[in-house]
Amino acid sequence: MRTRSRPAPNRLQFLFTPWQEIDGLLLVLTIGLTILGGVMIRSTELNYGWTDWWQHWLVGAVGLILTLILARMRYEYFLQWQWFIYGATCLSLVAVKVVGTSALGAQRWITIGGFNIQPSEFAKLGAIIVLAASLSTYTASTLSGFFRALLIIALPWGLVFVQPDLGTSLVFGAVSLVMLYWANANPGWLLIMGSPLISAILFSRYLPAWFAWLALISLIAWKTLPWAQLAGLVTLVGNLVAGGLGNWFWFNLLKDYQRDRLILFMDPDRDPLGGGYHLIQSRIAIGAGELWGRGLHHGTQTQLNFIPEQHTDFIFSAIGEELGFIGSLVVLLVFWLICLRLVIIAQNAKDNFGSLLAIGVLGMLVFQVVVNVGMTIGLAPVTGIPLPWLSYGRSAMLTNFMAIGLVESVANHRHRPKF
Repeated sequence: MRTRSRPAPNRLQFLFTPWQEIDGLLLVLTIGLTILGGVMIRSTELNYGWTDWWQHWLVGAVGLILTLILARMRYEYFLQWQWFIYGATCLSLVAVKVVGTSALGAQRWITIGGFNIQPSEFAKLGAIIVLAASLSTYTASTLSGFFRALLIIALPWGLVFVQPDLGTSLVFGAVSLVMLYWANANPGWLLIMGSPLISAILFSRYLPAWFAWLALISLIAWKTLPWAQLAGLVTLVGNLVAGGLGNWFWFNLLKDYQRDRLILFMDPDRDPLGGGYHLIQSRIAIGAGELWGRGLHHGTQTQLNFIPEQHTDFIFSAIGEELGFIGSLVVLLVFWLICLRLVIIAQNAKDNFGSLLAIGVLGMLVFQVVVNVGMTIGLAPVTGIPLPWLSYGRSAMLTNFMAIGLVESVANHRHRPKF
């Protein structure tokens, strides 16, 4: 009787076994954006001999390696290291104030071996991990779990805000709101949490709307919080104080150029050669691209360097001019697909910690994309938030790839281990 020999194992398949459950489409989409980012950065530097484009790809390659390492690790291990990560995050932000390097009016970088490291970028990822760990244990559907999460995020957020780094501090706020909502926080509590900022804005700009907002938010506090009358009163007083402090902060602490940076997007023609210059030139570039674009290396605004720092915060204007409306739409579609994959991974995660990790990364990416693209087309103020995987920035690139690595780990280990 002849016995049938077993087929020889596929060595290539054995090599990729540790990553066989990862989301391949998510990984390919991020790699594609990184490649496109290098191409567009090179286009902005073509006439100046700069080398940021290949550095962009080099850092992207390092980020890809980190992604694969994290995807192979079990993400549950980070639960054991959450407080170490939190401490390291806060210490790095404190170190910026002590030994950091200043540029553009802010102290955000630490120079190590000739490279500038921006701890606030990595702090976003650290905050996501620690918040996910907290909310997976203490649900945000209770006030104790809700306030515990706010206390955890308050320290790193404050350290980033005083650098000052307004853009990154806003990212912290967006990530917190999204993760709290996913952790079953009462939507009314989220409105109350953000109400002081809204009161500060309305008080100095639209006083009738401010009075209406005071009435609305006090009613929400009365309906959603225990000790209804006291909660409504405290919320009302808090928003009254926030309105007055916001007005004082606006006119006494902020300098003229800082105020202009926040409001000029509504009417950049007020200062066409100063604060509004970036916004005007960016809109001209995107409009000049029309449907199909002027072609790679043929954009007048891009090639003649009309837009300062175009390879970083304003890279989308180069895409709009040289690749046109269709190219811009494809880029936005890629981001939409990335977000869709993140939501699917969050829904299919085997535990709350993994689901919250994916949602935290989703909140971080969505906010950055919306604000950056809105900034280039005149719908948002200039805040210095880079476009993920497209803008030049080594710390931001590594952070984004590491974030995807965490999510890929959630996908790769979504099945419960068999015993």
